[in-house]
Amino acid sequence: MGYPATQPESLQLYQSVNPVDGSVMASFPLTTPKDVDVITGAAVRAQREWRQTPIVDRANLLANIARLLRDDADNLARLATLEMGKTLAEARAEVLKCAWCCEFYASEGPGFLEPLPVATSATESMIVMDPIGIILGIMPWNYPYWQVIRVLAPVLLIGNGMLVKHAENVPQCAQALGDIFDKAGLPEGLVANLFVTQAAVSNIINDGRVAAVSLTGSTRAGAAVASQAGAAIKRQVLELGGSDPFVVLADANLQLAASAAVQARFQNNGQSCLAAKRFIVVEEIADKFVALLRERIEKLEVGDPMQSQTQVGPLAKISACSDLTSAIEQSISLGAELLLGGHKLGRIGNFFAPTLLDKVKPGMAAFDEETFGPVAAVSRCRDLDDAIELANSSQYGLGAAIWTADRMKAIRFAQSVDSGMVVVNGVVASDPRLPIGGVKRSGYGRELGADALREFANVKSICINEMPCEGALS
Repeated sequence: MGYPATQPESLQLYQSVNPVDGSVMASFPLTTPKDVDVITGAAVRAQREWRQTPIVDRANLLANIARLLRDDADNLARLATLEMGKTLAEARAEVLKCAWCCEFYASEGPGFLEPLPVATSATESMIVMDPIGIILGIMPWNYPYWQVIRVLAPVLLIGNGMLVKHAENVPQCAQALGDIFDKAGLPEGLVANLFVTQAAVSNIINDGRVAAVSLTGSTRAGAAVASQAGAAIKRQVLELGGSDPFVVLADANLQLAASAAVQARFQNNGQSCLAAKRFIVVEEIADKFVALLRERIEKLEVGDPMQSQTQVGPLAKISACSDLTSAIEQSISLGAELLLGGHKLGRIGNFFAPTLLDKVKPGMAAFDEETFGPVAAVSRCRDLDDAIELANSSQYGLGAAIWTADRMKAIRFAQSVDSGMVVVNGVVASDPRLPIGGVKRSGYGRELGADALREFANVKSICINEMPCEGALS
């Protein structure tokens, strides 16, 4: 699994740029349109054979991938840290989560794909899930392994193939995953990296040999892909932006909630769609909660993500620093209070100061937009009903969390909030056992769990009637 390496230097686009110091570590040539055509043809041929492979063998291959991921976790983690700046510990955890995902589908997936018998007037009726062909995966940079694996594992198990368009700044992670797949024994060509521009993606979507598209990215990118795929009558799964609410009621354990809030917001340097971004706190305990939050944020160690003591590394791209600064300044101009940070740190690299904003309201960028970086925005509410209204006053609906000792209030929140996942007294996180996805402008379709298998399957009904005996109808 690779990419053509014969293009001239002038066509290089994919680059590994270390966000710690801005140094270019490696460059990779684009995949030409001719090579995309060849790669797609090879994937189609490989998938035709793969779909006939017994499901136990497909499951065993996923188990092989899991073993290799665990064996090479340290090297893979180092690559991710170098390319996009997450801490080494978080990068290693990402690799191990990928292995867990493959193990989950290897062990539980075959059961999910068993034909489902249904009682009808036919002698025998059943529902089966058949593969549909080649899936185009358009993947982001913030979780360069996990985003690929969580789509790929169910895609492979059901018998599909995949073309992977990786983000331009993580090509070494892409290459490393390809090497893992080769070592695991994946049929040649079944999964292939495409190092192409965004402009080239539309041609791939329109290719009749590509059956569907899975995208993890911005809402703008999702709208563009959905328009193109819809015009081509191809199904899509879109996992887009998020601005998750983290609600704290008066009866919550504030110490635990504040610690969880810091973890939820600042993991992955604040660059996670599922990260809590809007902290909605009832007024009577808001001052105390903000003080606890501030105390913890002030202690965060910002620095080289390769160092074990570092808790917040650099942002993946320098442009993210200016985007955050603009959102913070706009929010302050409308009345938000800056308690911590709010600026790029004065050092080499894409380092941004962990930031805390208070009294953030709808209409402010820190409330309305997805702030992709280490910025926590606190909004104050009167009660649970007001918290629900604020939580739903967003174009996004990916995940949500609530902290309370009152089970009935937690259930009411969970039933009322517009999101694809709700966690009570915890941090929202993806789990291979549970479906994940969004509503509103956070996208549609589901990844992970048993539901992921249906997204890229032909759900087929089969009815069998016994052949009448000769003369029975005479």
